[in-house]
Amino acid sequence: MGLETKIVIVVRDGLAPNLATNAAAVLGLSLGGRLPHLLGADGKDASGGIHAGLNTHPVPILTADRHQIADLHTRARVRDDITAVGFTQIAQRARDYTTYLDDLAAAPDSDLEYLAVALHGPRNRIAALTKRLPLLG
Repeated sequence: MGLETKIVIVVRDGLAPNLATNAAAVLGLSLGGRLPHLLGADGKDASGGIHAGLNTHPVPILTADRHQIADLHTRARVRDDITAVGFTQIAQRARDYTTYLDDLAAAPDSDLEYLAVALHGPRNRIAALTKRLPLLG
């Protein structure tokens, strides 16, 4: 029996590797904090060392253009069965979380430019939203 839910992270194509990696890391942490039930048990190596449990789902990193990411975020966040976490240019520029919240509060939704989005939800729903997007290469 396969996993019933799916996680994907979609980053904007053409982002510099450091920005794409940062966006994916921030989204992974943010999504993981919202979904603690996905954390696997700690493991033990053959020498008795304990290793912290990891997320139990594969997490493909896909790419999309700026319009596809914005559309994906909009379509996903209106669904009750999908958790969508967006990473905008406002988040990328902010030096601290208070600044991020202040700048976000001053920006209308139509001005938000998404650099990445993380999604978790029913496998078939996430697949339908992202099936045509390529893997980050």
